[in-house]
Amino acid sequence: MPVQFTSGLSHHLSLQPPGSVAKRFQSINAENTEENRRLYRQLLFTADDRVAPCIGGVILFHETMSTKALSPWLEPMARQPPRDLMDCMNAAPSTRRMGADFAKWRCVLKITQHTPTKLAIFENANVLARYASICQMHGIVPIIEPEILPDGDHDLKRCQYITEKVLAAVYKALSDHHVYLEGTLLKPNMVTPGHSCSHKFSNQEIAMATVTALRRTVPPAVPGITFLSGGQSEEEASINLNAMNQCPLHRPWALTFSYGRALQASALKAWGGKKENGKACQEELIKRALANSLACQGKYVSSGGSSAGGESLFVENHAY
Repeated sequence: MPVQFTSGLSHHLSLQPPGSVAKRFQSINAENTEENRRLYRQLLFTADDRVAPCIGGVILFHETMSTKALSPWLEPMARQPPRDLMDCMNAAPSTRRMGADFAKWRCVLKITQHTPTKLAIFENANVLARYASICQMHGIVPIIEPEILPDGDHDLKRCQYITEKVLAAVYKALSDHHVYLEGTLLKPNMVTPGHSCSHKFSNQEIAMATVTALRRTVPPAVPGITFLSGGQSEEEASINLNAMNQCPLHRPWALTFSYGRALQASALKAWGGKKENGKACQEELIKRALANSLACQGKYVSSGGSSAGGESLFVENHAY
């Protein structure tokens, strides 16, 4: 996974690259052109001040970073995304000078009967640790993203077990590479059953499994955990985050969000590729941002109303 850069802290809006945007635009019958992508992203960037306390940073793919700033959030940052650790080493100094404060590297693992293997867990953990070390050498905060995909029919207990194994390996590797944990963020999956699991688990069960897995593996020195939405619907992602922040277990880190689809599904549907729907698009983004801001405080109460709030956002074998 290439490195992506962000210019802000904490709650993140994750902008998808052209390949992923193509799938989203297809769902609303909008043509996936550079101009349409620019128009849509500009709507997100220019939403009114109600969104400002809710979203502290934007994760940018290289197409967006190489575009002239659309709002005070953004700076032109880089021309090509780093594809491997050597590229990361070469790109970090200039990217930092251009204004990026954070970077993100995603390593993906999948649960099946025989995977992830010990070797896969070990190798992915070490890649993330080496990337994090490179970032810190150049004054960039690494967002560390070990993602366990929701594909499969595994239950909650199996996901929790694998999540704990993966995170334990990641923090062992970070220690081995002398990464300063106070200068990192973790972007993990929530502990959820596989998308094809026949048993329905409650939000409280998901919250307890997730917080327990984190308590067993993530040092309290880590300041924040910014969850992936992992194909959950907008409402599911908000309700599960809210349940975690209501969980009675001690949580030494901030539990917040770094959502892409779970912040944009309703906004995209409201826009529909039409200029005249710009305000409706922005209102849906603000609605979801406010919902997730409250969820970070354990104060979200679901009221429905989002145009795509309850729709599943799962994409099999999701890749950027």
